[in-house]
Amino acid sequence: MVTLSDPNRRSRRIKRITIVGCLGNLLLTIGKFFSGFVGHSGAMIADAVHSLSDLLTDFVVFIFISISGKPSDKNHDYGHGKFETLATAIIAVTLIIIGAMLCSDGLTKVYRYLRFGDELARPGLIALLMAFVSIVAKEWLFRITRCVGKEENSRSVIANAWHHRSDAYTSVATFIGIGCAFLLGRGWMILEPLSAAVVSVFIIKVGFQMAVPAFRDLLEQSLPDDIEEEIEKIICSESMVKGVRRIRTRNIGNYYAVEADILMDGGLSVALSHAATQRVEKLLRGRYGQPTHIVIHVEPFS
Repeated sequence: MVTLSDPNRRSRRIKRITIVGCLGNLLLTIGKFFSGFVGHSGAMIADAVHSLSDLLTDFVVFIFISISGKPSDKNHDYGHGKFETLATAIIAVTLIIIGAMLCSDGLTKVYRYLRFGDELARPGLIALLMAFVSIVAKEWLFRITRCVGKEENSRSVIANAWHHRSDAYTSVATFIGIGCAFLLGRGWMILEPLSAAVVSVFIIKVGFQMAVPAFRDLLEQSLPDDIEEEIEKIICSESMVKGVRRIRTRNIGNYYAVEADILMDGGLSVALSHAATQRVEKLLRGRYGQPTHIVIHVEPFS
């Protein structure tokens, strides 16, 4: 369901939660790199790289949301909503790439340890503590970001929330791996890179789950059948409409675009037909939001 909140309020809330996430990711990135190097933990350094990717996607969301909130102009007749969809696609691709890199790094370390007996350094306590802090912080960021994303119906914000959650899961794996290596000794050190590789598969999965709908929107895929059926029912609720010949729909960022060929009595005057289409537009915008793009073509009913 499309949100009916004020666009300016929506933009402010999205920017505010993005800034909170940006500051959180900045502090976590610095802390993870520091504890990773001081604590001799490759898993923590990899986790820091993941947090850095979160920081970069926060910037992407902030910039693209600012653009998508602009009204239509002479160069963008349909507004700038696609920029938000593009931001979601960028975040998704970033997740897939980061996940693949972390998986490759973890599996390479496991292979070299088993095949060549490469040494795996024992991580320090500072890395273990940092992993715990990261789990708590990222889960908190995930919850508050997803809440705003759902309330404002913003795919890019929800995507960013899941990026926070993926980082939390990575930190869980890092915490387990570092904890086993730190507390149980050399025989358990292989769990550090192995757990990071396992969680990276989840990161890749989340990336694909976000990428598919984003690229569908960018490729102008029609809205789901149930929504198109609902649109047709709303149009036909107008008493002067005799039927709907064709409906074409798509997403423009956070809002819908609807083009419909409707049937009316051929004897109606232009003024009456126009008034009826205005009522239909009002009904559709009341349901899907004022920025909904609507084009209605009237054909005579016979």
